[in-house]
Amino acid sequence: MRFMMLMIPLGYESAPPDVQLDPERVAAMMRYNEALKDAGVLITLDGLHPPSMGARVSFATGKPIVTDGPFTEAKEVLGGYWMIEVASRAEAIAWAKKCPASPNEIIEIRQVQEMSDFPPDVQQAAAGFDELKK
Repeated sequence: MRFMMLMIPLGYESAPPDVQLDPERVAAMMRYNEALKDAGVLITLDGLHPPSMGARVSFATGKPIVTDGPFTEAKEVLGGYWMIEVASRAEAIAWAKKCPASPNEIIEIRQVQEMSDFPPDVQQAAAGFDELKK
């Protein structure tokens, strides 16, 4: 089963574009990342720039409207993610619990939808989906 572990650093929604990272925290996170890799569960991972460098495209009016960050209504934003492959939700939770996160960080765990999770008519409508992936 594939799971995405989403890092939600509280306060990151208002971080400036030139936010500075603490080298000691980065080193601790790298040790965690290496443990995921060494266990053979890591598929990919990335950190994300703060919302102040982002944009949102909304469609509420039926036409795309672009809003540059930061986003005043944001309460929680993503700071990064890991994609892992493990045997169960419990194993994904166990890995998240090992993360050297600080008190202002939350990890949300979400299982990735697999085509086999859907009924045949949805699978047929999504024919070719797997070929879209790298």
